[in-house]
Amino acid sequence: MAGKRINDPEGMRKKVLDVAEDAFQARGYHASSIGDLMAAADVSGGALHHHFPTKKALALAVIDERVAAAVEETWIAPVLAAASAREGVRSVFEAVAAELEQQGFVRGCPLNNLAHELSLADPDFRTALAGIFAGWRRAIADKLRADQQAGKDEGTDPERFAALTVAAYSGAMSMAKTAQDAGVLRDCLAGLERSAPSPSQGGLAARRRNRILPRPRTP
Repeated sequence: MAGKRINDPEGMRKKVLDVAEDAFQARGYHASSIGDLMAAADVSGGALHHHFPTKKALALAVIDERVAAAVEETWIAPVLAAASAREGVRSVFEAVAAELEQQGFVRGCPLNNLAHELSLADPDFRTALAGIFAGWRRAIADKLRADQQAGKDEGTDPERFAALTVAAYSGAMSMAKTAQDAGVLRDCLAGLERSAPSPSQGGLAARRRNRILPRPRTP
């Protein structure tokens, strides 16, 4: 007797997202055709388009549901759970470097890979990707502000530290992908940690900025 066909639209949608996520990271969005994705997911055109009317809609779903989730899992949750922002940042760099070394190859940061390819291709892609970067930076800055309320790391500008951290990691992952060497992440982490001011230096720098660049007077 023939097996009963199981109607599982959510399972099919998840399978298409899995295949698209992997293809966009391995080959890129533009090099991954709808036909390739249908074949890899073993779905018909009608089934795929029922969930994702266009290839762009599929890519936006990958960005919103998979790339954003990866940043949340890899970066935001560990940093927020750490004893301090700096300890969280250190733990993420070290964990990612160790995972890549065990894996034996570097595919790159999922957010970086799509940002490099799609940011200039379409304003909707750019907005979705920029939103993930903004949330990533905001989480690090908020954690550092919480540290400062507890009397730690008072000489560091939270927004600048967050921007530097994201830029250092993104650049390190791009270089690690090119060189196929995760050691670049450890080098960038060391440089990022050496950039931290001591409390006395941070306070002195802030006082100097206040003298040199006083707040504008309100009329």
